[in-house]
Amino acid sequence: MNRRELLAGLAFAGVPLEAQQPDAGSLYIPKPHLVEDRKFLHDFMDEYSFVDLVTASPTLRITHIPALLDRTAGKYGTIFGHISRQNPQSKTFAENPPAVIAFRGPHAYISPTWYVKTEVVPTWNFAVVHASGTLRPITDKKALHDMLAKLIQKFEKSEKSAYDFATLPDNYKYGLIAGIIGFEMEIELLEGKFKLGQERNDADKKGVLKGLQSARQGRSVHEFTAAFYERKV
Repeated sequence: MNRRELLAGLAFAGVPLEAQQPDAGSLYIPKPHLVEDRKFLHDFMDEYSFVDLVTASPTLRITHIPALLDRTAGKYGTIFGHISRQNPQSKTFAENPPAVIAFRGPHAYISPTWYVKTEVVPTWNFAVVHASGTLRPITDKKALHDMLAKLIQKFEKSEKSAYDFATLPDNYKYGLIAGIIGFEMEIELLEGKFKLGQERNDADKKGVLKGLQSARQGRSVHEFTAAFYERKV
């Protein structure tokens, strides 16, 4: 699944939708935007796997990290990741804090001019999945090493890279591993909010897709990074 397929598939065809329980979950999801198709949500989480790790105890903390999903572990899957031991958020892991891990997909401004009837206000389309559960630290060094190897391989594979984490000397790898803390979180609640105009009529959906295809929705990471390097400090 890529970004274009996600936007086109949901906005034009729609996906299975079901009612949300009142006041349930970590975010507001109107019924038309609720997606509960687990395979679809897992596919989304695998593609958009740079996440926001949110904990609220003892204070609100948010860390932005890559994550690894094991679809087969637990009812809804289990998420693995790691953060720096210097990060204050890591000090809460031993207490098994509740957490929300947010997977954020593509987003875009939607102009009223793209609709058949333009006498409406603009909106913003986006896609997110929230996974809630209890964080548990990975204390075994071998287990943490193996998790890191899988995480690295996930992204190196997508780049068709010849890099091999296994070839690095153990004293080097474990020296670096000492500076991080790993975690796993079995998903207890999985929420998908896909606000892509799928509730609109077919003519409006076609207008949205046409508008998105031609609209410039922001710089690429390459463009942003290049500009950042050139800025005057």
